[in-house]
Amino acid sequence: MTYVSDGRGTDASRPAAAADSHAEMVAIEHEAAERVANVLVVALPLAAVVVAGWLAWGGSLHWHDLLVLGITYLFTGMGITVGFHRLFTHRSFETTRALRVAFAVLGSMAVEGPLLEWVSTHRKHHRYSDRSGDPHSPHAERAPGWRGALRGLAHAHVGWMFRGQDVANPRRYAKDLLADRDLRFISRAFPLWVLASLALPFGLGVALAGSLLGGLTGLLWGGAVRIFLLHHATFSINSLCHFFGRRSFTTGDESRNLAWLAPITFGEAWHNNHHAFPTSARHGLGRLQPDPGAWLIGGLERCRLAWSVVRVRPEHQRAKRIAGAA
Repeated sequence: MTYVSDGRGTDASRPAAAADSHAEMVAIEHEAAERVANVLVVALPLAAVVVAGWLAWGGSLHWHDLLVLGITYLFTGMGITVGFHRLFTHRSFETTRALRVAFAVLGSMAVEGPLLEWVSTHRKHHRYSDRSGDPHSPHAERAPGWRGALRGLAHAHVGWMFRGQDVANPRRYAKDLLADRDLRFISRAFPLWVLASLALPFGLGVALAGSLLGGLTGLLWGGAVRIFLLHHATFSINSLCHFFGRRSFTTGDESRNLAWLAPITFGEAWHNNHHAFPTSARHGLGRLQPDPGAWLIGGLERCRLAWSVVRVRPEHQRAKRIAGAA
């Protein structure tokens, strides 16, 4: 078990000291292709949701479709929450090489971008949270009024993915991951994991329904619909959790806890807690703040498959708690 004094001093999200002379950003190598890919990743799952809704309305939704959706959402969601975020970005715990690889692959199958790019962007977000330089803040450089607020939310939710000509530099923000050959390979092989994220629900659908049609509906629900739901749950952390909800701790930004979003994001929506103590393996710090991601880490720890789990001492929580906050 590892404790930190205030959640800031040893935070892995903070970049290396000034000795690292690498640029903050690097140009996107194939910008046009990147924009097309982002459009497809946002638009195609949305279209699939419309098709799935129409089929469900017509009585074509079956138990095995929902089971495939649940299984794929759980595994890829934990890949993002526990893997990409808590393990790789913030180093909230340590685990075996096999589990590091598994979490990296499952997170990649969430289709939210290659591991190195995802981690670099998120670490940059923490460095500049809600200030100029934050890749996806709804507040940084926001125009006044309700129109400005809506534009800010749209930018934080999906707009930021289409505006940039460069991305956070992994050589500055993810040097520790670049030193790991397993993670370098997994990040480079991102298109392979995208295909795997579609092949898996197809195979599960065939196995459960015993037919090719079951595989196709499994692909629809556990592939496209699951990508849509998981994407927008994750995107809501960037947008809604910096705009709505409650603040328990002083953070210097607009991060907030959004209780209704926490269950479907595996505890990520306790976002003010996370920004107060970024390296903490547990985001739900209150008794009534369920955190499935932390439950998984705790289970791995009990099985001796996770160690050096970062927890924040109660006195340090009290020191940063806003007076009167729950």
